Amino acid sequence: MEVLDSSIANVALPHIAGSLGATYEESTWILTSYLVSSAIVLPVSGWLSTMMGRKRFYMMCVALFTTCSFLCGIAPTLPFLILARVLQGAGGGGLQPSEQAILADSFPPEKRGQAFAIYGMAVVVAPAIGPTLGGWITDNFNWHWIFFINLPVGLLSLFLTQRMVEDPPWLKEDRKKIFSIDYIGLSLIVIGIACFQIVLDKGQEDDWFASKLILTMFCIGVPLLISFFLWEWFHEHPIVDVRLLQNRNFGTAVFFSFVLGFVLFGSTVLIPEFLQSSLGYTAERAGMAMSPGGLVLVFMMPIAGMLLQTKVDPRLLVSIGFLGTCITIHLMSIIYLQIDFHTVVVLRMVQVIFMPLIFIPISTLNYIGVPREKSNQVSGLSNFSRNLGGSIGTSLLSTFLARQNQMHQTALAAHTDPSNPGYVSMLNSLTSVYVSRGFDAVTAGQKALAAMYQNMIAQAGAMSFENAFWCMSLLIGCLVPLPFIMRRPPKQAKREVVIEH
Repeated sequence: MEVLDSSIANVALPHIAGSLGATYEESTWILTSYLVSSAIVLPVSGWLSTMMGRKRFYMMCVALFTTCSFLCGIAPTLPFLILARVLQGAGGGGLQPSEQAILADSFPPEKRGQAFAIYGMAVVVAPAIGPTLGGWITDNFNWHWIFFINLPVGLLSLFLTQRMVEDPPWLKEDRKKIFSIDYIGLSLIVIGIACFQIVLDKGQEDDWFASKLILTMFCIGVPLLISFFLWEWFHEHPIVDVRLLQNRNFGTAVFFSFVLGFVLFGSTVLIPEFLQSSLGYTAERAGMAMSPGGLVLVFMMPIAGMLLQTKVDPRLLVSIGFLGTCITIHLMSIIYLQIDFHTVVVLRMVQVIFMPLIFIPISTLNYIGVPREKSNQVSGLSNFSRNLGGSIGTSLLSTFLARQNQMHQTALAAHTDPSNPGYVSMLNSLTSVYVSRGFDAVTAGQKALAAMYQNMIAQAGAMSFENAFWCMSLLIGCLVPLPFIMRRPPKQAKREVVIEH
């Protein structure tokens, strides 16, 4: 439900804006506020789990997320809704790291791979069905219900967590070691991430550094995040134990998580945007094209979990995953304006086949050499890295598409002159079509020019998306040999490895 909420509200923004008497630009803060709040909590969730107790912290997050979902649903004004989304994001940001740490301690080592594979299904399927579900609920009921659907799930989660989840003994011992709160580190990361997330989310919309808001947020956020990193490195009891990045496996895995977030979230954004902007699909139909890919992930996740139980080198699985993902994303660069729905569905299904081979094995290697009392920190940093990669990837891809679109339009427009026989022939043909429909010669000529212009814009858009997929495949291809930088789990420790999707 938490991952779903990061995308389900996208298609409902026009309805929300109209209902609350706000502009569409103002309503986008409904998305931004949630992402900023969630991003702040993610990296500090490990410290909070240790300080409060993992079970207590997790239940507080679920309760906050559920309560604020209700407040979002009954929001009478836009400021009220944005405030509720900030609090909802704070609750949602602590869920994923806590869930992974709970799973790691709830299952014996030989079953953790399958446990995280099943858990991973929800994380990767939710973004794909979010726009479809949001569009269907908004069209058939109203936007309030995209928040109300969280209530029964949240209440059931609280009931079952109270009855079935317990903190491990070593976590209770670690809680006694926290003597003070690092207020300086906490302030640096809260303000720094908030400013940086606003830059990422609003940058393309406000023309990046041409906007005083974006420039100010960047100049505040980046220095604060650098200061936070240096402060935490030398602090005795850090909120985020950045020294863990010295571990070769963990540092490499965090980098892989970042790139994977870039590609996973990027492709989840690119395909629906192409279908809606270039092919004229509705949000619901675009979501339907994405949904079968989720079924492939549901099928492949357990297979990836089973492969980990064999003697196959996890690093080899990750390398194969990167190579396969590189090839399948490159296949997406064949998209064109006349592509049919069935071909898009098949391309999306093929694209996600190899992703589980990256998710699960990376996390196996993630924990080698990391003390078990640091598992909360490992989960928080890994999730933060993946989400940060998704935010940066979405922002960069949006900017890349806009710049590429302008470049291709300029290049194509250069061919629209009377000396080009192909252009003249097509213009005459379209003019004849409109004349045959009863328009006079002047009106028919104007309509033919307008049709040619619209076709040029559509072609430029399709070429931009092709280039974006090509660049993403190149990025993934560069990672193919890198998993072998990591250490392979020693044979005697294989049954003691903690796995995170």
